[in-house]
Amino acid sequence: MQFATWNVNSLTVRLPQVLDWLAANPVDALVLQETKTTDDKFPREAIEAAGFQVAFFGQKTYNGVAILSKHAISDVQKNIPHFEDDMARVIAATVQGVRVIGAYFPNGQAPESDKFVYKMRWLDALREWLKSELSIHEKLLLMGDFNITVDDRDVWDPVALKDTIHCTVQERDHFQGLIDLGLCDAFRLFEQPEKSYSWWDYREFAFRRNRGLRIDHILVSAALTPQVTACVIDKTPRQNERPSDHTPVVVTLA
Repeated sequence: MQFATWNVNSLTVRLPQVLDWLAANPVDALVLQETKTTDDKFPREAIEAAGFQVAFFGQKTYNGVAILSKHAISDVQKNIPHFEDDMARVIAATVQGVRVIGAYFPNGQAPESDKFVYKMRWLDALREWLKSELSIHEKLLLMGDFNITVDDRDVWDPVALKDTIHCTVQERDHFQGLIDLGLCDAFRLFEQPEKSYSWWDYREFAFRRNRGLRIDHILVSAALTPQVTACVIDKTPRQNERPSDHTPVVVTLA
């Protein structure tokens, strides 16, 4: 089975790219972030016509998440229970016996900002919820745009970007807190090319110069870790005309 995550930075703009990618990469399930569309305008019919079931949770202009699956989707959960939030950031469902959680982590803006405080609170709530999810679902995937780099290997210039947003000690400690729950970074299970990133700024020819960050991750539970046979970043869609600034990450399970 294959599962993937992709921050599409507006599904309205990039629906044809998503459908083309799914035709070329028929994964079992794909989680999307930053769909940026309300539920009444979500392109359900086009996605179902491509052979995928879908669950979605959106809002106008910002955020928005979805799960597309070739298989039945059940037990859908939207956002983190018992955490008051008016942002559409999380969607979870069970697909083929695997609990799939797609999340768009807060950006945080700057370490001294109110939005960074919100990010810390959100991460605390996510970790507490994941504890209970893991107690119920042995096979679990947490996928999405984490807006966190794990270490300096994930940063094109770790010296210049030290302690800036996505690279702070506090954010990385929270990422480690997720690992401490028994989750594993699927990408780092394998030898990977140096300077492997999943996001590049639109400005200053960042993609062409490979000045990026690895902030899109797939974490697998202990029960699934032995089944992981590959995890790759697919840079191809970043070369599209009017691409998302992110590109898909794909994990393969035996």
